[in-house]
Amino acid sequence: MGTASVDVPSDTAPPRQRTGLSFALLGAVQITLIATITVITVALPVIQRDLRLTDTDLVFATSAYSLSFGGLLVLGGRLADLLGHRAVFVTGVVAFGAASLAAAAATTLWVLVAARFAQGVGAALAAPAAMALLSSVFPDPARRTRALAVWGVLASIGAGSGNLLSGVILSWGQWRWVFVAPAVVSAVIALCAPLLPTGPARRPERLDVPGALLITAGLTAFIFGLGESDWVWIGVGALGLALFAVVQARSSRPLVPPALLASTRRLAALLAIGLTAAAMATYFFILAIFFQKSLDYSPLRTSAAFLPPVLAVLFTAAVGGRATRRFGAGVLTAAGLALGAAGMGLLSGLDADSSYWGLLVVGVTLFPVGAGLTFSGATVWAVERTAPEESGLVGGVVNTAMEIGPPVGLAVLVPLAVSHAAGHGGGGTAADASGYGFAFGVAAVALAVAAGLVLLQRAAGSSRTAVRD
Repeated sequence: MGTASVDVPSDTAPPRQRTGLSFALLGAVQITLIATITVITVALPVIQRDLRLTDTDLVFATSAYSLSFGGLLVLGGRLADLLGHRAVFVTGVVAFGAASLAAAAATTLWVLVAARFAQGVGAALAAPAAMALLSSVFPDPARRTRALAVWGVLASIGAGSGNLLSGVILSWGQWRWVFVAPAVVSAVIALCAPLLPTGPARRPERLDVPGALLITAGLTAFIFGLGESDWVWIGVGALGLALFAVVQARSSRPLVPPALLASTRRLAALLAIGLTAAAMATYFFILAIFFQKSLDYSPLRTSAAFLPPVLAVLFTAAVGGRATRRFGAGVLTAAGLALGAAGMGLLSGLDADSSYWGLLVVGVTLFPVGAGLTFSGATVWAVERTAPEESGLVGGVVNTAMEIGPPVGLAVLVPLAVSHAAGHGGGGTAADASGYGFAFGVAAVALAVAAGLVLLQRAAGSSRTAVRD
């Protein structure tokens, strides 16, 4: 790509009375982009009948959005830093909205797949730019920390909202409305975008094209391979990412400066985000199946069953900012991981006789509270000490961790659940429930180990600071 030669001066932060509206606009986009991942899940059987699709076709329709979204996030973040945060944000929102309307009008598989892929392209531009704009909306460090803590929870709210929205829409309307809804949100956001600050001025700097191609291809292949449990594609993706690392080490203007990922603090935060996202995707996937197969819930009742977890996440959004300021991002991240591990550990006792209210009391609500606290703390931890001119790139890296997590979780934990069920009866409600519980137990161990690693990193960081002082 050529040099971005036109400088656009950065405006000042919006007046205090407009910061709430600005955050609401940016947050609505983040929730919508994540909800679009899950909103199609409940609608898949209806889409399959209407478009006469096979099960394999459904995989393409489901994964196309995540592929382009996850694969292009780092590039989208870098473009936001080079071309202007608000300009790239608006471009992404408009592209996402137009693609959503195309998906709503799809009459064939490949139109739907192409539209979902285009949705992901728009999302990959909008998400990191939205996160970067927080620095302009909240120039005060204390208020920015609180905003980032709330921002970290929005992914959980989006994931839960997608499940809720799809059940409601399918009860009263056609499946096409699950794509019309995000298009309407996009139109409103685009019209209100002039209320947002522009962010830092454009930078007259060339884009690292080889690096951009390698990381996009590598991430796309890697995410696709994880989603399909295909080791060939996983290997291709890993090779592409390895080559990307080599190119970055030799580049005078790297797409991702090595120092960005040299921070063990940021790496620990990204690990926490990725593992929690993996556990959350598995949580929603397994419980949605369990509610419908074992408890015989309808799609609407299944969606309603996820309302308490969404409310629990909203609670963490309310307290996360204050908790981060009081205890520190690292402590909150470790506490969230520990609570999430406790929730998953309790869910590991799932069996064919488990009731909804029993599950709700012991684990269905506890895990989302832990996940919300983890996302709050880890998002702040990952973004702290980031230069304004790299805020879009860091936003892309954080969102990439969120995007890679779900296919990793599903690719690892769901096969473990199936194989465990096969070893305990080969199928049937009791065996399936046993397999689900085993997968939750594995997730609990992973989250507990991550909590320990976060505490170790924080202690090591404190020791280095003390030595310097």
